[in-house]
Amino acid sequence: MAGKFVITTAKNGEFTFNLKASNGEVILTASETYTSQTACENGINSVKKNAASLIEDQTRDEKIAHPKYELYKDKGGEFRFRLKAANGQNIGKSEGYKAKASAKKGIASIAKNAPDASIVVMEPEEK
Repeated sequence: MAGKFVITTAKNGEFTFNLKASNGEVILTASETYTSQTACENGINSVKKNAASLIEDQTRDEKIAHPKYELYKDKGGEFRFRLKAANGQNIGKSEGYKAKASAKKGIASIAKNAPDASIVVMEPEEK
């Protein structure tokens, strides 16, 4: 079973996505909400296109050009990463990881799962 992008629609009509690995774990979340499903799918296509980017380890003061993953340590001491497109726009973000090696495994999972991941559209949330 391959990874999949899951598009959800909030009650306010905005769209967002998560990339889930084959085991169902969320490995990347959209960095923004989108006003249309088409715009959300464009964000997904950008993730697919940039999934194999290099890692800029900001905990070691490295600098590389876009597209890239920015690996950093947050204020709470956890490791996180952002995926940036060629134009420098944030297109995805991770959860927090206790170890840098785990964050790097998350990046590797995106590189493996994103390019061929299917897209599933969920119905709008109802409350």
